[in-house]
Amino acid sequence: MTMDLGNPDLYTTADRYSRWRSLVADGEPHWSEPGPTHAGFWSVFSHEACGKVLSPSAPMTSEYGMMIGFDREHADLSGGRMLVTAEGERHRKLRRIVSPFLSRLAAGSFRERIEQEVTGLLRAAREGGPEGDALDVAKGIGPYIPAATVCEILGVPAADRQRLITLTGHAFGGEDSSYDGMTPSMAHTEILTYFYDLITERRRRPGDDLVSALLADAELDDQDVLLNCDNVLIGGNETTRHAIAGTFHALAEAPGTLALLSADPEAFAPAVEEVLRWTSPALHVLRVTTGEFSVGGRTIPAGSPVVAWLPAANRDPQVFDRPDEFQPQRTPNKHMAFGYGLHHCMGAALARIEIDVLLRVLSREAKSVSITDEPQWIRGLLVQGYKSVRVTLDWN
Repeated sequence: MTMDLGNPDLYTTADRYSRWRSLVADGEPHWSEPGPTHAGFWSVFSHEACGKVLSPSAPMTSEYGMMIGFDREHADLSGGRMLVTAEGERHRKLRRIVSPFLSRLAAGSFRERIEQEVTGLLRAAREGGPEGDALDVAKGIGPYIPAATVCEILGVPAADRQRLITLTGHAFGGEDSSYDGMTPSMAHTEILTYFYDLITERRRRPGDDLVSALLADAELDDQDVLLNCDNVLIGGNETTRHAIAGTFHALAEAPGTLALLSADPEAFAPAVEEVLRWTSPALHVLRVTTGEFSVGGRTIPAGSPVVAWLPAANRDPQVFDRPDEFQPQRTPNKHMAFGYGLHHCMGAALARIEIDVLLRVLSREAKSVSITDEPQWIRGLLVQGYKSVRVTLDWN
């Protein structure tokens, strides 16, 4: 099969699922010839192959970049400096600084504030229009829940949240026509400019936020702090906002779920994991081989970019029964929505709590969710994201 998997048009419809299913069944790595967005790369799709690429023992590095378009000859300028593109001692140092703000314990401390945010958004939606009016949760709900928490972690004032929500959308969704007027690089520049000003302020008046913690490490310069603020803001906002929008989509696909959740408190934990598997917002991760690497019957030479497609792995029928179905009580559920290995997403605990709280509040406030129009997907390579998910809720 010859196709350029770096073409963002491939991910704007649900046809991608059948394409991935064929590639998973084929079992072999797929080579995409050089195209407009990259200089060529290998791809793997099955749960087993993606796990092998992301394994700590694999001869792989993220230091050249972790997205399509980067390779040994076209390296990410943040390589080795930002948490997601660092290895070895540098990676361990950044994890030690960042992890106290994103750990399970820290994430748990945000639960009450997240519940207030979710409850407020849903009640405003309920009171904002006539009964039966459609709500676009991709625009009106999804962006705001993670932004409130991530901005608090970073010490961003509440008045600046909307600006940063808009910029992260441009940074990750810049291929899509709805983000015309600002390229991803322009959005990143504005984000970095914003954090440069915040860093200047925190140098004068340190706080108990992540920016201040990064500044307190003498081995990190302002550029390191800037890059890691950008990383946390975009990583914490952009993937979770689409998982939240996808939660409504999933509930519409499985109409009895809210009744199940309201009847059984034990049902929430597996439902959260299934939301993560079924939505899989992180579209891919890239690594570059540091030595020969064998997968799917092929030996890939050193210095080659290899992409693991996480949504394909999360619908591998060898691992998940009827993988295209949203099954809220699916167990076991060994999904890779947060990646795998040393670069497993540090915000996983926070994302789980945000989705858990959303499900709990929805199970109290509504009987069911219905889709009014076919969901629309953004055109991009970085996230499997929603442009629009219009729903109605049957409120309690």
